[in-house]
Amino acid sequence: MPSAQQLLIFISAFAPGDEGAIHAYRLDADSGTLTEVHRHADITEPFFLALSPDRNFLYSIHSPDEFGGESHEEIAAYAIVGDNGELKPLNRQSTLGSASCYLEVDATGKTVLVSNYSTGSVASFPVQADGSLGEAATFQQHVVATGDPSELGPRAHCFIISPDNRFAFAADLGLDKVLTYQLDAAQSTLAPHRQPFVRTPPGAGPRHLTFHPDGARLYAINEYGNSVTVYDYDSGTGMLVERQTISTVPGDFEGKSYCADLKITPDGRFLYGTNRGHDSIAAYRIGEDGTLTLLGIEPSLGKGPQNLAIMPDGKLLLCANMPGDNVVLFRIDPDSGALTQLGKPISMPSPSCIILR
Repeated sequence: MPSAQQLLIFISAFAPGDEGAIHAYRLDADSGTLTEVHRHADITEPFFLALSPDRNFLYSIHSPDEFGGESHEEIAAYAIVGDNGELKPLNRQSTLGSASCYLEVDATGKTVLVSNYSTGSVASFPVQADGSLGEAATFQQHVVATGDPSELGPRAHCFIISPDNRFAFAADLGLDKVLTYQLDAAQSTLAPHRQPFVRTPPGAGPRHLTFHPDGARLYAINEYGNSVTVYDYDSGTGMLVERQTISTVPGDFEGKSYCADLKITPDGRFLYGTNRGHDSIAAYRIGEDGTLTLLGIEPSLGKGPQNLAIMPDGKLLLCANMPGDNVVLFRIDPDSGALTQLGKPISMPSPSCIILR
């Protein structure tokens, strides 16, 4: 893993026309500056990015026409050429859904997962030897339970893989469920687990998920509930058990806000979650039992914090404020977890996803 000073960072600009691009930056961790070294513009409205485990291939969701429209999005596969983030197009595959919003590559690099928000589905794709994608191996359509008034309709969002590469978990914010699939990475297939889902609090709308580094807990940030839910995770069975739900906004906040992303420091001590509307980052200390204690809620220094990334050494946090058109760097205090702005915000159109190479 390169040092933070040498780290190459990809950031997607989810913008139409000439403004839409995948940007590659070099980070100066001391000054908090990002220097652009490459810009790949041969793509329409790139939204979410994922990197292969060997860091040689990059995958991006993009929109052939209008994002979330009648046409399905596509996954674009790229080889990363050289050290400056130049991208060589390999191929593209249909996501088989609309408003596709999340990608995940399994630990072997042989399977790519995608979730489709508007059409409420997930799919898996085999990765060829050259990093390109084959046609979908599995397609799973989420459905509403008959007669359940609390379910708004399937809206699949985040789709992540367990640390042992055996299970995949899909956050469906329309169903208020985290759905569980068994993953066969060698065959790039998904099958419903015997515990097919676990519920979140009614109306919470689970959006993004992340595992604790110890692999014993799963955390869900709830878009509508402005909260984080903690689950105990049994790696042997793939089962989830709800333990705690905690707010991401101040108790006296009366405006409208919607959570987006959450990330945990590599040492497993701190968790951060974003509030769009309140435009802030909530910071938590993670206890020995995995439960969260709120440390503070800091301004994101831009409108609509969409995506977070934490450096491999755990010293810096990056925040993409998508409608605010900037990326902000924060230092993470190693003892308190407090965030302090580093350098000036970096201006770019609609930053939607940050990937560290």
